[in-house]
Amino acid sequence: MASIEGFPAVAHADARVLILGSMPGIASLTQHQYYGHPHNLFWPIMGELVGAHAHLPYLERLAQLTRHQIALWDVMHQCFRPGSLDSAIEEGSIIANDFANFFAMHTQINHVFFNGQKAAQAFQRHVIKPAKLKQETLARLTFTTLPSTSPANASIPRETKLQQWRSILLVIEGTASPP
Repeated sequence: MASIEGFPAVAHADARVLILGSMPGIASLTQHQYYGHPHNLFWPIMGELVGAHAHLPYLERLAQLTRHQIALWDVMHQCFRPGSLDSAIEEGSIIANDFANFFAMHTQINHVFFNGQKAAQAFQRHVIKPAKLKQETLARLTFTTLPSTSPANASIPRETKLQQWRSILLVIEGTASPP
């Protein structure tokens, strides 16, 4: 089993929203792109929400996210995982990204959306519980777990996922805060 390492954060200083996955899968790691699997719904959903359509070149998709004050990263910096499934991640091998530094540099982020339960659980276990964030940082953040866009999460219909992911628009448009 080999150690895998994630990607750097995609974020501008004016980011207001952070979307966190767990760890890129094999297709993403091979392509050096977030959500690189052709059946992952992340880019089709982001296309509908903010114009970051899957058919656009990768760098343009990232630019669309940052134009809308959305940052993108993963909870895990490094872990051991055979294959691409989150369920195969060796829990004891997880090294979280440096969120204390990230949030210190991105002080306008007030909402974190997790792309699936594994990302939310990993953040809780490897960032919140070991108290790697200052209380004032935690106090400014709202956390929402969205259904995973992974093709492994096919039990939830695409339209249901899209509807729940629309809550990001409420935050970036400043019209409301999702539940």
